[in-house]
Amino acid sequence: MSQTISIHQRENSTIAIVESNEFVISDLMTALDLMADISYNHNCQKMLVYKENICLEFFDLSTCLAGDILQKYTNYRMKIAIVGDFSTAGKSLADFIRECNRGQQVFFVSTSQEAIERLHECA
Repeated sequence: MSQTISIHQRENSTIAIVESNEFVISDLMTALDLMADISYNHNCQKMLVYKENICLEFFDLSTCLAGDILQKYTNYRMKIAIVGDFSTAGKSLADFIRECNRGQQVFFVSTSQEAIERLHECA
C-alpha cells in the first residue's frame, strides 16, 4: 500500500495526515491496522483521512462498517477527521455526519484546514 503519513504539530497536539492513491480503509482490519500504525509508530491519537481513501461501503450505513470502525476508534480514543465533499449525502448519511460532528471524536469536514483546526481544538 503506498501511503504517506505526515505529522502536523501545534503545541501539545499532534495529527497524523494520511495520504494515499488507494484505499487506506477498506474493511475493519485495515482500519484497525491504520489506527495501530498511527498510534504506535507515529505516537498520534488524531488522524486526518480523505474520503477517497475510504471504501464506498463505509458510507453505506446499511453495511454497518462505518459504525463498527468508528466505535473501535472511539474505544481506543483515536480521533478522526474525514475530509471530502458530503454535500450529496443521502438523508441517513447526512444525519449520521451531523451527529458525529456534534461530538469530539469523529468529524466529517470539507477541507483539510477545517479538519486540522477541529482536531487541534479537541483534547
